[in-house]
Amino acid sequence: MYFSIIIPVFNRPQEINDLLKSLTLQEFKDFEVIIVEDGSQVSSEKVVNYHSSLLNIRYFYINNIGQGFARNFGMGKAQGLYFVLFDSDCIIPAEYLSILKLRIINRQLDAHGGPDAADDDFSLFQKAINYSMTSLLTTGGIRGKMKNPAKYQARGFNMGMTKDAFLTSGGFIDPNQGEDIELSIRLKKLGYNLELVEEAFVYHKRKNTWWGFFKQSFSFGRNRINVSRFHPDAVKPVHLLPAAFLIYCILLFLSGVAGIAYFEFGLFLLLAWVFAIFIHSSWKNKSVHVGILSVFIAFGQLNFYGAGLIYEFFRKIFKK
Repeated sequence: MYFSIIIPVFNRPQEINDLLKSLTLQEFKDFEVIIVEDGSQVSSEKVVNYHSSLLNIRYFYINNIGQGFARNFGMGKAQGLYFVLFDSDCIIPAEYLSILKLRIINRQLDAHGGPDAADDDFSLFQKAINYSMTSLLTTGGIRGKMKNPAKYQARGFNMGMTKDAFLTSGGFIDPNQGEDIELSIRLKKLGYNLELVEEAFVYHKRKNTWWGFFKQSFSFGRNRINVSRFHPDAVKPVHLLPAAFLIYCILLFLSGVAGIAYFEFGLFLLLAWVFAIFIHSSWKNKSVHVGILSVFIAFGQLNFYGAGLIYEFFRKIFKK
């Protein structure tokens, strides 16, 4: 078969149900699905069995080893020529595999990464999170909106590689700390052609609570520094912008308290950014409510990402 789809899952049977339902609607049918239950207490086996009459699907239960190593386990069981990785909280558009196969052939890809989007039936909160994660006014410029697709670093929620690329690289070497970015960099250094396929997007539900999302953003910042343990060149100036934003907000607050000159100008710049996000998100999502939520979510996302990056930077220094 052409594709093997590998999906790790941990205590999320409802998410797996929605994901598998979307896979039954794929236009391209030459694929298998491998579910790796990574030590869950809430099993997805009944959900998998329910879809087994419509999909070529296999289910494996393993002790908890982290999603990166769970993906390795799944790829080790795969029988296809090209491996596609999804997170359990994704919904896959019906044309995804058809588009991906065409791009793989036309662009001679050995690996790929794809962006994410919000489906029409997502909650307002989920749409605001999607905006914050994909907008050019936040971090969208490095998450699927690139002029040069060859510079893209794939994310584990939507990425893939040939069987040869997996066997040569050995797959993921960190269980859950930016392991997808690390593998993307390593595949390129091994000479494999990995690019962004912008048309191969997924609908990504992400976290559905404020604290859950901000905690995840903090982890993203830490992960970027963690990847630099394997690849010192992994941290580019663009990745430091959230940390600069956090420092800017702190200095702005302190200058306001101390009555330092130019506080008003600094506040004006921040409010201009806030207004731009509100207008753009409201227009893009056709909802003022989403626009308001996007302001607070984007502000929190950048600050928590920056805090995680700074925290892990000093932790790395002290550990050395």
